[in-house]
Amino acid sequence: MTNSSLTDSSLTVTSLTIYPVKSLAGISLNSAKLEKRGFKYDREWMVVTEAGNFLTQRELAPMALIQTAILEHTLRLTMPLGDSIEVPLTINTATSAKPIDVKVWKDTCKAIDQGEEAAGLLSRYLERKVRLVRMDPTFNRIVDQQYADSPDNVVSFADGFPVLVISDESLAELNRRLEYPLPMNRFRPNITVGGSAPFAEDTWAEMSIDKVKLSVVKACDRCKITTIDQDTAESSLEPLKTLSYFRKAEGKVLFGQNAIPQNNGEIRIGDAVLVKAK
Repeated sequence: MTNSSLTDSSLTVTSLTIYPVKSLAGISLNSAKLEKRGFKYDREWMVVTEAGNFLTQRELAPMALIQTAILEHTLRLTMPLGDSIEVPLTINTATSAKPIDVKVWKDTCKAIDQGEEAAGLLSRYLERKVRLVRMDPTFNRIVDQQYADSPDNVVSFADGFPVLVISDESLAELNRRLEYPLPMNRFRPNITVGGSAPFAEDTWAEMSIDKVKLSVVKACDRCKITTIDQDTAESSLEPLKTLSYFRKAEGKVLFGQNAIPQNNGEIRIGDAVLVKAK
């Protein structure tokens, strides 16, 4: 990392998105609170099999169509035909079920089951028996130490890192090569930044947004979820087919950068973004 920093005011936050339940629809925000695990409520819940194994759009594309909303006291999940369920935001440790073990990739995590009503509605819609769980607030899922700043870096039920960053210009360059342009929601970032060159985020080592600092640690290798239309749950070959021609390294298709918060704070759309180069 160098000590030079870019102070160009044209670099700004253009969108903020959280995904309360892993692989369900996201929520666009004007401001978001960044915590150790990532943005508040981001991937804090997860759909699992009865055996506790995580499920995503990779196996169940219709998960994309389940809408999420953070209300004053509850998380609401709404199915495409309008049926909904709400689960509390506050965890009452005195009345909560005993934490259970769930699996996300190679990690075994402690989680709290969210009850029969949520499990029943999701199971009927997804046409298989599933459970809704929430990460135990006392559990620490450690970030891959190969990329971490410290042993204290933790993550929610996200695939591997607390925050995903993509520049608007990177998507514009991809869309320039596609027959039909795609929206940013195919890539499910938390933060989008405007005002950079295409793929400039590949060169960043650190981001500073207001009082918040993030380490930019690893390119994000993309999976088949990017090929699923988030409005219809239909799948195609793009964008992986096109990305593989110019964004492939060591057998992986790369788009966007994973980041780890260095401190807590609030980020707002329109905030200036300062970066340090690698």
